[in-house]
Amino acid sequence: MIVVAGEALIDLVPSQQPSPDGPLPALLPRRGGGPYNTAVALGRLGSPTAFCSRVSTDAFGASLLRGLHDGAVDTSLVQRGPEPTTLAVADVSEDGSAGYGFYVEGTADRLFTLPSALPTTVRALSLGTCSLVLEPGAGAYEALLRREARRGVFTALDPNIRPGLIVDPDAYRARFRSWLPDLALLKLSEEDAAWLAGAGADGADRAAVLAAAREWLAAGPAAIVVTHGGDGLTVVTRGAGEVAVPGERVDVVDTIGAGDTVNAALLHRLDGHGALSYAAVGALTADDWTDILRFAARAAAVTCSRAGAEPPFAAELAD
Repeated sequence: MIVVAGEALIDLVPSQQPSPDGPLPALLPRRGGGPYNTAVALGRLGSPTAFCSRVSTDAFGASLLRGLHDGAVDTSLVQRGPEPTTLAVADVSEDGSAGYGFYVEGTADRLFTLPSALPTTVRALSLGTCSLVLEPGAGAYEALLRREARRGVFTALDPNIRPGLIVDPDAYRARFRSWLPDLALLKLSEEDAAWLAGAGADGADRAAVLAAAREWLAAGPAAIVVTHGGDGLTVVTRGAGEVAVPGERVDVVDTIGAGDTVNAALLHRLDGHGALSYAAVGALTADDWTDILRFAARAAAVTCSRAGAEPPFAAELAD
């Protein structure tokens, strides 16, 4: 089983592009949150998956749980609470990329507490996004990462940086580096890698991003996957060097959930290669990684082709 731990929230997505002279578009509620989307995507791909979080007992929380059940995701590790569900207001640009404003004060997901134990059937743990930023829950998720890594569970992280939620960027960057020894797989976007490397407002070029990835690789992970939007993905590894694949061409509706779909696709395909362990990832060849990255690119393209975080089902990616 793969456990995905982190926030579940509601994205409020504009029904259309706003017009300067017209009324504001309606905001449509969509289930979301990076870890939540990753769990649903894994379930749709057919991987046995459980979600570990704290979800509100309000109507949004009930809808979030229903989405997990519909995706065949185990919810036995979900904690419940009366606090409201976190809201993320999406700002979708003309090219389909999305930014977010968050309403997180006093919400249920950030009050997550460390579970006493995960089931013995758990082989991988995936974390990321807001859950590792917002206290007091962030400390509990960090403790979960460290505990499971040290008992041999395959661990994956997607930082999925939301700068507006990070009060002290330098402190967060230091905290991020402290997680590296406990990671088997780090996946992050080119933009997030530049931010974590401390690049200025103009970001960093691709060469500088990959140089940072090599530095982080030396600190712990078996592999680091960097996404380049429509340009594809690159993996930096210990044993197979660097492997890159192009993106899949698609008419983009929006990019909401695309990175989360990549997380799920990587874990699902790694499992297909028998590589949900640190040693097995280190033994993958360049051809293996080409297959894994191409699968992830195809999955993300399907998500981008439709509105909101709607990852593909396994049948949509059949060879």
